[in-house]
Amino acid sequence: MTEQHRLALKHLRSNDPVMKTIIREVGPCKLRPERDRFRMLVRSIISQQISTGAARSIRQRLEELTAPDGFTAASLKRFSPEQLRSAGVSPQKANYILDLAVKVQDGNVDLRQIGRFSDERVIEQLTTVKGIGRWTAQMFLIFSLGRLDIFPHDDLGVRSAIRDRYGLDELPDKEASCAIAEQWRPYASVASWYCWRSLDVK
Repeated sequence: MTEQHRLALKHLRSNDPVMKTIIREVGPCKLRPERDRFRMLVRSIISQQISTGAARSIRQRLEELTAPDGFTAASLKRFSPEQLRSAGVSPQKANYILDLAVKVQDGNVDLRQIGRFSDERVIEQLTTVKGIGRWTAQMFLIFSLGRLDIFPHDDLGVRSAIRDRYGLDELPDKEASCAIAEQWRPYASVASWYCWRSLDVK
């Protein structure tokens, strides 16, 4: 666990008794940035609105298709939508992945420099890609860039955890979620990770 994570846990435990309980149940924070930024975005697109198992299967077939080069903008750009569909990628997602590859290759989405941008500028740049919305951009900020204070208030897992752990009758709306998350700042990403993990320990 990093020093930043230690500080985050100290802050969350002292600020929020509910989060203190969740941290005790889940254990140490294992949030580790995915260093391959392009791969992370391709995986995010593949995973949209399908089960984890289905996404894993498609990802493996896509890796076989792109071998030995793997998931790079240059390697994926060589394929047609039909070829990507042979790996199980839907027609819509094949277009999204190719749009991402083109935009990364031509520098419209600059993954080498993007880590220097503000959170909002990262979101602004990524959402120029077809199929990447604010939620996917927020996942990139958390899981690829390692930003510590991202709160994905629309995320179903986070909202479910808040409902279950904070004694709400229904899924919280944006206002209610953000009010609870205010006490997590400036470590909302770490608290969100604990919300996701808390669903596994029920």
